Amino acid sequence: MTVLGTRAARAATGSAGLALAVLSAATFSTSGTFASALYGSGWSPGTAVLARIGLAAAILTVPAVIQLRGRWALLRRNARGVAAYSLLAIAGPQLCFFNAVARIPVGIALLLEYLGVVLVVGWLWLRHGQRPRRLTVAGGSVAIAGLAMVLDLAGPGGINPVGVVWALLGAVGLASFFLLSAGGEREPLPPIAMAWAGMCVATAGLAAVGWSGLLPMTVSTSSVPMLGHRVSWIVPVLGLSLLAAVIAYVAGISGARRLGAKLVSFVSLSETLFAILFAWLLLGQLPSAIQFLGAAFILGGVVMVRLDELRPPPGAASRARRPPAQQPDFAPARTGGR
Repeated sequence: MTVLGTRAARAATGSAGLALAVLSAATFSTSGTFASALYGSGWSPGTAVLARIGLAAAILTVPAVIQLRGRWALLRRNARGVAAYSLLAIAGPQLCFFNAVARIPVGIALLLEYLGVVLVVGWLWLRHGQRPRRLTVAGGSVAIAGLAMVLDLAGPGGINPVGVVWALLGAVGLASFFLLSAGGEREPLPPIAMAWAGMCVATAGLAAVGWSGLLPMTVSTSSVPMLGHRVSWIVPVLGLSLLAAVIAYVAGISGARRLGAKLVSFVSLSETLFAILFAWLLLGQLPSAIQFLGAAFILGGVVMVRLDELRPPPGAASRARRPPAQQPDFAPARTGGR
C-alpha cells in the first residue's frame, strides 16, 4: 500500500472511531434520565444496574454468537480480560456512580467521575511510557474547565464525603472502561462478543451479591414519571438496556479500538453535552450562557488532543529526512579475529 493509501486508511479509521465514540457518549447520556425515573418509583440502584446489564446481555446473545462463529476457544483465551471488563468497566462504575448521585449533586459526581480521563493519561505515561505532550495537557485542562462550566457547579448543593468516595471510585472504573475497551490482546474478542461476555459475567456477579443481601435490591412494578406522563416501568428499563447499554458499550469498544484509550476518553466528555441537549429538547430546560461556553471549551479541548494524536512522535521527522545508509561497494578486508 502506498503512503497516501495508508494515510487515507488511517483517516477513515479515525473518522469512524470518532463517530462511534460520539454515539457511545450520546447513548450513555440517556442513562441518568431512565435511572431517575426508576428511582422515583422505588427501584434501588443495584436493581436498576442488574436489570440494565441483564437485559442487555440477553439482547446481545444472538448477535454475539453469530459474531463468534463457533470460535469458543477465543472466548476462553480472553477469559481473564472478560472478567476484568465485567468487574471494572461494567458493574463497578455503574454501582459507584449510582451510589454517588444518591448522596451528592449529579454535577459534582460527574466531574469527579470524569477525572478518569486524567487517570487514563497518567496510566499510559507510567505503564507504557507515553508521556503527554504540551498540547494534550493543554487540551485536557481546557476540556476539564469546560466540563465544570457545563455542570454549573456554582449551584447549591452540599458535599457528602461518602458520595465523593463513591464518585472517585467511579473515576477508576471509567478509566478501566477506556483502557480495557481499547484492547491490547493479540487476538481480542469482537466488540459485540466482548460486551456480551462482560455483561453476562457482571450480571451473574451482581445477582450473587444481591442474593447474599450485601447489595440492596428493591423493585416496583408501578408506573413511573417520564416527560410529564406516567408510563410503564418497562419503558425506562428498555431505555437503560438498549440505548444506554447495548448501543453504548458496543460503540464504545469499537471506538476505543480505533482511537485508543486516551483520545476516546476525551471524546467521552461530550456525554455531558448530550445530557444537557436531551434535557433541553425533552424537558424544555434551556442551557445557560455559561453552559454554552463550557460546551465550546470541551469541544476545543477534544480537538487539541486529536491534533496532538495526529502529530508524529518526537524524532520521527528527523528519521524520515535522514538518508538511508550507503552500503560499501566491497567488503573491507578482515585483519584478524574471527
